[in-house]
Amino acid sequence: MLITGNVRHHDIKLYQQYMDFLWQNQPPEDLVTKFARGYEDYLQCPLQPLMENLEAQTYEIFEKDPVKYTEYQKAIYHAILDKVPFEEKDTKILVLMVVGAGRGPLVRAALRAAESADRRIKVYAVEKNPNAIVTLLSSKVEEWGDSVTVVSSDMREWDPPEKADILISELLGSFGDNELSPECLDGAQKFLKDDGVSIPESYTSHISPIQSPKLHCEVKVCKERDRGLRLGNAFETPYVVRLHNKVELAPPVPLFTFNHPNMDKVIDNTRFKSVSFQIDIDSVLHGFAGYFNTVLYKNIVLSIVPKTHSHGMFSWFPMYFPIRNPINLVKGCNVEVHFWRRVSTRNVWYEWCVTQPEVTTIHNINEIGRASCRERV
Repeated sequence: MLITGNVRHHDIKLYQQYMDFLWQNQPPEDLVTKFARGYEDYLQCPLQPLMENLEAQTYEIFEKDPVKYTEYQKAIYHAILDKVPFEEKDTKILVLMVVGAGRGPLVRAALRAAESADRRIKVYAVEKNPNAIVTLLSSKVEEWGDSVTVVSSDMREWDPPEKADILISELLGSFGDNELSPECLDGAQKFLKDDGVSIPESYTSHISPIQSPKLHCEVKVCKERDRGLRLGNAFETPYVVRLHNKVELAPPVPLFTFNHPNMDKVIDNTRFKSVSFQIDIDSVLHGFAGYFNTVLYKNIVLSIVPKTHSHGMFSWFPMYFPIRNPINLVKGCNVEVHFWRRVSTRNVWYEWCVTQPEVTTIHNINEIGRASCRERV
């Protein structure tokens, strides 16, 4: 830090003391800043919960989020009230299915919501991770009793004994659909009654162009083998990262949207979209930041888009989609980028390229990046 100005006191130590005073009396850090300390601009591989079972430590970190499960509980509460009128509260029992239940935070949210709404529910907790199943069974014995049925199965393969009024999941990644929520929920929506409700009901990814020499350098020097990359392909994959040393060159715009339940006759989760940004300053393009927001139920929303970020929520860091060669930008120019969400019989991955003001190669074409830049269906 460099401070300039006229010296109005006989000893410069007075200025130093005042700076120390300001430093020591800063406002307390918010929860997001505390949680993210040490992860600034640190490249991480996106989680792949469908292909790999999450560890207990990962579950524990996400369960500490003070915002996400509060909003989920609020969404479940309102959905229950809409499903069961007051006159039927003593006779009607709602069936709720939590798919991808993990260690049970959404099960607890559902039970609390039903208690607050004074309605009767039956809960199925469906989970494929055998380690998480142990925790769920323990919670059933110690807390939940007969109100919860624990199911050890892949949600896409389970044959339920009855259909659900409300289907609840938390399968979203930093880019919304990158952890294969569409594929999982499309397979699970057969559980729903014709008038059933999905929580979340929709989610949308967003992107914005960024300047970040720091992140570009981190990608350039990263060790491919340490991150599961194919040699020389560090620029062919997106990363999860707590964005810090960066300049957002234009506001984020929506990219891909998914709705649940998906009522299309032919379900197709491939996507393509071209978006354009007007640049207001001379700058250098190093890639694109990825965000998402989701509508849980009606007007209850979670978001990591900077302008609408859910205050205090830290479950998701943004995504970073790098470009191999930085592009010089001048004030007033347009940046046009093309994004694909590709789906094969086994894998899902992203491809992207810039066409204005310069044309780049298509990054990650035919999933040449690495095994962990996509998940298996």
